Amino acid sequence: MNDCLFFGRNKNSILIKNKPDSIAKPTQFKFENENENENENEKEIKQISSGLYSTIFLFENGKAIEYLKENDSNQNPEKIQIEENIQKVTVGYANEAILTIEGNVFAKGYDINPNNPNKFINISSLIEDKNDKIIQDVISGIYSIYLLTSNQNAYGIGSNQFGQLGFDSETLQETEKPILMMKNVSKIFSGNSSDSVFLLNPNQELFGCGYNQYVQLGLGELVKETKIQKLTKIQNIPKGKIIDIQCGFYHSIMLIENENENQNENPKRKLYSCGHYQYNGLDTNVYEFTEIKSSLFENDDNIIDISCGDDYTLILTSKSKLIGFGSNYFGQLGNRNTINFQLIPIQIELPKLRFNENISNYHISCGYDKSFLYYSPPSFSNLEEDLIKLFRRKEFCDISFKTENGEIIKAHKLILKYRLNQNQNEIEKLQEIISNKSIKESNQIFEMIYSNRIINPKLYSEIKEIINSNEKIEETMKRIYLNENENEKDFIIERKEKQYKFPKLILIMRSELYRGMFLSVTNDTSNKVTDYSELSNKSFQIFEYWIYSNQIKDEIQITKEIINEIEIGIDYFQINQTNPNLFDLLINKFNNQN
Repeated sequence: MNDCLFFGRNKNSILIKNKPDSIAKPTQFKFENENENENENEKEIKQISSGLYSTIFLFENGKAIEYLKENDSNQNPEKIQIEENIQKVTVGYANEAILTIEGNVFAKGYDINPNNPNKFINISSLIEDKNDKIIQDVISGIYSIYLLTSNQNAYGIGSNQFGQLGFDSETLQETEKPILMMKNVSKIFSGNSSDSVFLLNPNQELFGCGYNQYVQLGLGELVKETKIQKLTKIQNIPKGKIIDIQCGFYHSIMLIENENENQNENPKRKLYSCGHYQYNGLDTNVYEFTEIKSSLFENDDNIIDISCGDDYTLILTSKSKLIGFGSNYFGQLGNRNTINFQLIPIQIELPKLRFNENISNYHISCGYDKSFLYYSPPSFSNLEEDLIKLFRRKEFCDISFKTENGEIIKAHKLILKYRLNQNQNEIEKLQEIISNKSIKESNQIFEMIYSNRIINPKLYSEIKEIINSNEKIEETMKRIYLNENENEKDFIIERKEKQYKFPKLILIMRSELYRGMFLSVTNDTSNKVTDYSELSNKSFQIFEYWIYSNQIKDEIQITKEIINEIEIGIDYFQINQTNPNLFDLLINKFNNQN
């Protein structure tokens, strides 16, 4: 089980047994009844979403479990019975929604299915436009759910009491079918405790509608209406790229990323807020988005994640600082003081985190008066990132495909062979699909094949039959390693009297030494290199297997001498480390053997 801390309200959906209603200090979260949920608990958490009466944990294996409201004395989590793999969960005050890898959204709630509010129904199938049924993103408000389709159209379903669906609430109070709100939308933003919604178009123009009694839409001092029933353009948006907007009941938080003049530095992120002074971190009512300035945001620090509850906000920075402001009535700001409202940002004391050096893999999630800080592995590994980069290096591509306009797009035959079930027929089927696609769509298809990520759900639905969609890149690499065809291993490394053969593709992905060697020389005719003499053959065999699989063979006996050699070899080969890295795996295996 990975790191997961909990603090705040512990009453309605009891998350930690035998603890008080309020937990005012970050506490290690453990699942109850772990034996029954053993398969889920062995997987890493991918996401947590929480409302007042329900909290859902989504795991990397595409399954989810849910803590429901206090209706069971045992209060054990329940598995969510959705047959398709889940890629996102979102919980509002009175609804829940689940986005599957197929692009379907299943939801439940009184405003979604009043006849049976506890039953999940496929709301994406209710969209009238058949071309808009594949969903790319979903988010819950208090009584509404918002959908973003693969065609970049935004839909809303549920309550429209405050115009949060973008229509006159007197004529349309609610809808049980998704209705089109706006076309050409790149992102949707709302919150589990919000009756407001923001829609962002590809030109970084922002529109909002819904509840505005506390000026949480940031429309400016002249706009003080309680209801904004028509999507309205937000003026005076701070300069920079909008990364995220989190909506509470009384306030909204915006994360902006500014480009740095120095391209070698990460872009600087700044935080902006609007809404009621007790909750917005600015100690004064703010009618439009205004920067939150604090000594806690150092110049060499950066914001990596934000989350908004109904009346408070948490911020995670690259220097492992957790910062919060707003309501602290239930200890949702993770401190034991008696202050009910924290008007300006404060730092929250945290226990030592198991993966503290990889703080960018931590995430925060705020629910109704409850907070989570949890470790979630990146959605795809460094190896997959390298595959994407390699796909774009056309000098190593050796198979061609023709798009609908007759344009040629190239790929790597070796990788496709193993990502498409090692079947030549699958490559022919892929060629048929590409022949009907634009160059942009073709690139997206190849990136999905290479990385196993759902970049475009609509296109993914067309290729899912031919791709090893459940197989990680490491498993594909291992199959390449076990392949008998020596013709595909085109580079020789000599170790004393023994030779090791690798595809150049693999070495480029896993070693900076060979990446520089192959990619910096356009006409490389060499096919072998004499290896570093301090490495024994046994140590090199460990490298060979790990370079493909990111694993150590079970039968390998680890010694201190091997550990010392591997440490030297990592530096020599300039191995690209992933999590867990090779050296840590060796230490753990050595300790277990002894």
